[in-house]
Amino acid sequence: MALPVETFFLSPTHQGTLQSQVQQMIAHGILSGRFAAGEKLPSTRKLATHLGISRITVTLAYTELVASDYLSARGRSGYYVSANAPVPPVYRPQQMVSDSVDWTRAIGQRFSGGQTLNKPQDWARFRYPFIYGQTDPQLFDHANWRQCALQALGQRDFSALTSDYFDQDDPQLIEFIQRHTLPRRGIAANADQILITLGAQNALWLAAQVLLTQRRTAAFEDPCYPALREILTQSRCHMAPVRVDRDGLPPDAITPDADVIFTTPSHQCPTTATMPMARRQALLDRARELEALIVEDDYEFEMSFLEPPSPALKSMDTDGRVIYVGSFSKSLFPGLRLGYLVGSEPFVREARALRTSVLRHPPGHIQRTAAYFLSMGHYDAQIRKMGAALHTRRTAMQQAIDEHGLNVAGIGAFGGSSFWMRAPDGVDTRDLSRSLRDDGVLIEPGHAFFSGDDLPRNYYRLGYSSIQADKIATGVSLIARALGA
Repeated sequence: MALPVETFFLSPTHQGTLQSQVQQMIAHGILSGRFAAGEKLPSTRKLATHLGISRITVTLAYTELVASDYLSARGRSGYYVSANAPVPPVYRPQQMVSDSVDWTRAIGQRFSGGQTLNKPQDWARFRYPFIYGQTDPQLFDHANWRQCALQALGQRDFSALTSDYFDQDDPQLIEFIQRHTLPRRGIAANADQILITLGAQNALWLAAQVLLTQRRTAAFEDPCYPALREILTQSRCHMAPVRVDRDGLPPDAITPDADVIFTTPSHQCPTTATMPMARRQALLDRARELEALIVEDDYEFEMSFLEPPSPALKSMDTDGRVIYVGSFSKSLFPGLRLGYLVGSEPFVREARALRTSVLRHPPGHIQRTAAYFLSMGHYDAQIRKMGAALHTRRTAMQQAIDEHGLNVAGIGAFGGSSFWMRAPDGVDTRDLSRSLRDDGVLIEPGHAFFSGDDLPRNYYRLGYSSIQADKIATGVSLIARALGA
C-alpha cells in the first residue's frame, strides 16, 4: 500500500536545506511508527509536485535514505520503507504518579536560586537588542566556518573526528594557541601548560575546583561576572569581594588571607575598566606578598579595536603564580563554548585530570574545525571585520548617550563591546528593563553583577555587538525617555 502524498509537508520554520528537511520528514515518520516496513513512498515526481520543490531534491533525499537503510529501491517499482529500517519501540505510556520524594531533603547541594543574568532566548526579535555577547550574523564568517567544518569531516581528519583523546586535546589547535594566540598577549607556554576547555566559564570552574577548598579564601571583583560568583559559592570557599574603582581591582583592598585572586584586568566585567600597567605590577607584588595565586580572565582582549591591548598580566608574571583564561566564544560565537587555560604544569596536570573525570575533552570535531578556521587566517579576518563594525557602533552609542545626557559609569579605554551605565538614584533597572520591552528595547539590569545583600539597583549594561549601528540612536532615545532624561 502506497503512502498518501498528503502525509508529507514542509515546515516554514525549518533551518536546514530542502533536501535535509525531506530526509528528516521521512526518517521521523519511520521512527515514530507512522510509516511501516514495506510501505511504498510516493514517486519522486509526485512528491516534488506536492511539495512544490525540485524533483532532483527529492531524488537526492531518497538516495541518502537508501544509503542509510531507511528506504530500499526496487527497480522501476519505486521506493519502499526498508525491512531493515529502525523499528520504533512499543511501550505503554506510564501513568503520571505523584512524586513522593522530599526533594528539600534529598538535594544535598543547591545550584539554583543565585543572582544570574537573564538573557531572553528570543532576543533577536527585539528591534533594539542592547544585549551583550550574542552573535551578529552579519559579522560572523559563516561560509568559511562551514568550509572548515566540512574539511574537518574529511577522511584525513577521521581520527580527530572519532578518536577519544582521553585527557589530551587537538594538537593542531594547541599549536595555534601556543604559537599565534598567546604571543599576541606576550605569553610563552609549552603544550603541557595549555588545556582546552568548554569556554571561559568552564576554565574558571576548573581553576576554582583545583585551587580552592572550604578553608581557603577567594578574593574577587565586585561587581563581577555573576557566573564566577556562583562557581566560588559552589566551591564552599571563603569569599572576599573587593569593590573595583575606575582602574579595576585595587590591590591594597585585597584581604590579607586571600589564597586565590580572580580578576579581569583587560576589560573588567562589567565596568569595562582597563587596569593600568602600574596597578598590574602592584597586583603581582601584592599576590607575591600574600603568597596567593591569580586567575586572570582575559575574555575580551580581541575586542581592543581603539588601541592595541595592554600585555596580559600573565606576561608580566615571573613567579608562575598567574593562571590565564582565554576564550574564542566572544570573538567567534558564544555557542562555540571553546576556551583554554594556561598555567604552570603542576596546575594544568590537575585541571586536566579533573576535566577528564568529568567530560573527557571538548569534542574533537569542534577543536579541529576551530584549528582550521584559526590557522587559515579566517579568524584574524573576522576580528578585523568585527573591530571595524564595533568601532562604528561604539561611536554611534557614545553620540546618542551624550545627546540624551545619560550617565556612563564605565567605558573601556581600548574598545570592548558594551557600556556600563548608571540610572538616577531610585530607579530599579529591573523595572526599567521590563517597561522597555514594550518598546522593543532590551537592556541588562546590573544588580546580578554585585555581591552582598544590599545590591545597587540602578546600574545597567548596554551591549552593542548585537544591534545595528543605524538603530542605536533610536534605541538610546527610548531608554532616555523611559528614564525621563
